[in-house]
Amino acid sequence: MYRILELLRQTDAFVSGEEIGRQLSISRAAVWKGIRKLRQEGYEIEAVTNRGYRLISPETMYNRQELETGMKTRYMGHPIYFYAETDSTNNRIRQLAVEGAAEGTLAVAEVQTMGRGRRGKQWSSPIGSGAWFSLLLRPDIPPAEASVLTLLGGLAVCRALEDISGMQPVIKWPNDILLNGKKLVGILTEMDCEMSQVHFVVLGIGINVNTKAFPPELEEVATSLFLESGKTFSRKLVVQKTMERLEEYYDIFLAAGGFAPLLDEYRRRCVTLGREVTVLEEKSFLATALDVTPEGELLVRRSDTGEEMVIYSGEVSIRGGV
Repeated sequence: MYRILELLRQTDAFVSGEEIGRQLSISRAAVWKGIRKLRQEGYEIEAVTNRGYRLISPETMYNRQELETGMKTRYMGHPIYFYAETDSTNNRIRQLAVEGAAEGTLAVAEVQTMGRGRRGKQWSSPIGSGAWFSLLLRPDIPPAEASVLTLLGGLAVCRALEDISGMQPVIKWPNDILLNGKKLVGILTEMDCEMSQVHFVVLGIGINVNTKAFPPELEEVATSLFLESGKTFSRKLVVQKTMERLEEYYDIFLAAGGFAPLLDEYRRRCVTLGREVTVLEEKSFLATALDVTPEGELLVRRSDTGEEMVIYSGEVSIRGGV
């Protein structure tokens, strides 16, 4: 079936069933059976009597085969598990990790029924609009150092979307990606570990790619690449480019034994720094965000006492923004 697909990819013209059969050494009946299976997977294939078959708009297709085709990474995104619908790609990767899946295993969903964000919030994951995926990492690092992988993920996604769209999204510490002041990407990192050993890390990413409208409760704070540009983007390319940038930054992180080589770029892209923020803890307080440490912490100066302190995790709201 996929051999037929690859042959149709090679030209914009029609290819006769006879020619397909000749090149692949299969019968006309086998050609028709393969075409039918491809259509069942969602591929749009035009058939015209006495002319043959033609593949239409393959760049809009979104499935395991399409994601694998053109994936330029060595190990990130290999293998890919694709789900037409699942509760959460983080759940799928966690299950695969427990079963012994290798680092770089990727779970992608067309629809998530229980997608979640930080602090238990639900993440909207409607069909056909975004890229919802989770990646399995197995870094040989102490659990205390794993939190910077959230920053690494945000940096890589930010860079990938800039590559694709030409727009310049920014990072809200630690891991939200904003575009024109609205949330474009959410990242949820989960870890399985013991006191001194990380078993695995699940890096879950949700990107609003071609979303045309949001529910009323989200329309003031969320956006998509489509809404900001008026253009439709290939979700396949979004996932592939994100895997490329993640592999690049993750390799740097492992080789250096830490986040330090990536810190300056993260600071440049972090819109939180220099801003007045509300630190949402058990007892919230106002502060000025001063810096991001090599350990991924946010250094702030409290507005009430002038004390400088580091925020290890949690929610930070930019005053007058997201």
